[in-house]
Amino acid sequence: MTLRVLLADDQALLRGAFRLLLDSADDITVVGEAADGREAVRLTRELLPDVVIMDIRMPGVDGLTATSEICADPELRASRILILTTYETDEYVAQALRAGAGGFIGKGIGAEDLLHAVRTIAEGETLLSPAATRSLVARFLATPDDAPRHHPEQLAVLTPREREMVALVATGLSNQEIAERMFLSPFTVRAHVQRAMTKLQARDRAQLVVIAYRTGLVQAAAPDGGTASS
Repeated sequence: MTLRVLLADDQALLRGAFRLLLDSADDITVVGEAADGREAVRLTRELLPDVVIMDIRMPGVDGLTATSEICADPELRASRILILTTYETDEYVAQALRAGAGGFIGKGIGAEDLLHAVRTIAEGETLLSPAATRSLVARFLATPDDAPRHHPEQLAVLTPREREMVALVATGLSNQEIAERMFLSPFTVRAHVQRAMTKLQARDRAQLVVIAYRTGLVQAAAPDGGTASS
């Protein structure tokens, strides 16, 4: 299967460089380029890419607004958003996750890491495993704001094992890491996570993280950096 990617960045030179890199992979092809958020939304609807690599700061409609619009459209549910930006600030990461992005990485990422990121996002995974990202996800997603709230009773549809998996996903652990911790196979972990996503109507693992914090399943990071889960 060849992954279809849409590039959204206002810098033509960077789009060209990313296209060359992505098209060099046997399993990835760039199907379109957008120079601003409005064009990114239009081309996503037209081309239905598997992954949209989205810059944040673009003229007119920015990447976060475009991400929100794409993720809010049920017909675009299969298109995953990977935020690729120079501005790796805590607030931008929080806004990207709330908008529905499946990953957030900096433009200084290496070539192989970018290819891996595209494949990871396409599979419904998320790039939230580094310890620093766990901390900022806990801090910002647990902070009251005007974002849609979730309620604890939303978790009633999950089995105890599925709740456990969602809590572990929210700490930033990959399927492999969860499997090692729980003495399960990665396939079994993936099955539990996928079922939880379906039951909670989460488009990807990033949304599972949002739900875990907003329902109180996982608590914000404590001052010593630890986290508490229910």
